[in-house]
Amino acid sequence: MSGMDILSRRPRRNRGPRLLFAIAFALILGLAHLGCLAGPPRSPAPPEALRIGTSGDYSPFSRTTGPSEDEPRGFSIDLAEAYAAASARRIEWIPFAWPTLADDLERGRFDFALSGVTVRADRSTQGRFSLPVTVSGAVVLVPEGSPLEGAETLGRPGLGLAVNAGGHLERTARALFPAARILPVPDNGSVLDRLDDPGIDAVVTDSLEAPHWLARRPGLRAIGPLTRDRKAAWFPIGAETERARFDAWLLEAERDGTLARLRRAHGLPADRTAEPTAALLARLDERLSLMAEVARVKQVRGRAIEDRPREATVLARAVAAVASEAKASGIAPPSEAGVRAFYRAQIEAAKSIQRAWTAAHPADAASRESETARAAEARLREDVRPALLDLGDRIATLVVLAGASGERPPPRATVEAQLARHRLPARDLDAIHASLERLLSGNR
Repeated sequence: MSGMDILSRRPRRNRGPRLLFAIAFALILGLAHLGCLAGPPRSPAPPEALRIGTSGDYSPFSRTTGPSEDEPRGFSIDLAEAYAAASARRIEWIPFAWPTLADDLERGRFDFALSGVTVRADRSTQGRFSLPVTVSGAVVLVPEGSPLEGAETLGRPGLGLAVNAGGHLERTARALFPAARILPVPDNGSVLDRLDDPGIDAVVTDSLEAPHWLARRPGLRAIGPLTRDRKAAWFPIGAETERARFDAWLLEAERDGTLARLRRAHGLPADRTAEPTAALLARLDERLSLMAEVARVKQVRGRAIEDRPREATVLARAVAAVASEAKASGIAPPSEAGVRAFYRAQIEAAKSIQRAWTAAHPADAASRESETARAAEARLREDVRPALLDLGDRIATLVVLAGASGERPPPRATVEAQLARHRLPARDLDAIHASLERLLSGNR
């Protein structure tokens, strides 16, 4: 069974609805045939609309080039059109503004957003991400004559930085440059022009948009990339069927070269982000990004980071989930020893992140107040834990697909680069790399 099959099938363990759908579909076809015999054919129904959110202000993903153009252009646009064509649907473009994107997603203004949306922890709890479609990194653009020469010079107090308001890059700029004066610009298309403002020393963009800005304004140079980020489609919570369909299509589009062709056409990196092993590392990275919030809840509740009985339960459930996924999909499962090693490495990496966060945020009496504790517990229960469970399901699926893919294990340097944001100890990176080698070599 292909990756497209395994991700497309939902629900996993109850085949009844699929059988009912097949019977209903056959009945519809039969009734349509009888209708043709009874009278003249009717006009075909218009194709179903797929509502996709787009910003129209972010090259090379989505850009409306002028007031006379109604349709945006870019990589995300071409990607969406290829997906819609594969499912015989038409697209209804829904414009959004970055500061209100999360609210628009929650209100269901569109079926999903596809406009260079960056995967990050808070968004993983507010919605659900597809497999990644490309990678990028934060970049700072400065005039050629600027005294700013490297990342280490960007931390000076009072540095004036303009950045797109409400998007990922504003959050990144505030985290990377806490002493800077940040100017959030509501229109991303106007950020570059803020270099003409008094007191603005540089602008923040990313490695994919930077070439377009440099072409617009000669005489600038780039510092960075300063981060490694992934771009993906962002779905509302509950839109599991559409997301599974999109992920299945991405796996197939990566396999048949469709994604590679679209990336080349828009000057994007050649990273094959939707191959099973790369996607597995991306899901692991996303899951680990939620561990700081888990550490915060444990701190305010006075709980220990290490809980061996619970870890044993989590490990047993994970192994069972992979076995169930493989059986339901008709794919030979990876070795149980390899699966256990991979999930054990995940658990140890998660604890390392929690310990690092706790060391950097010492507890005080105020943090243990009952109201704070209750709020933290509610967020864990209502937002973080559902996201972790969802990512656990996605990881189990990708463990099966990666184990059956025939891919070669990634070098350790690749594992370290994919998980760099977490600053994991060498022992955790070694364990994750070794477990991936076992997973990918067991069925070769």
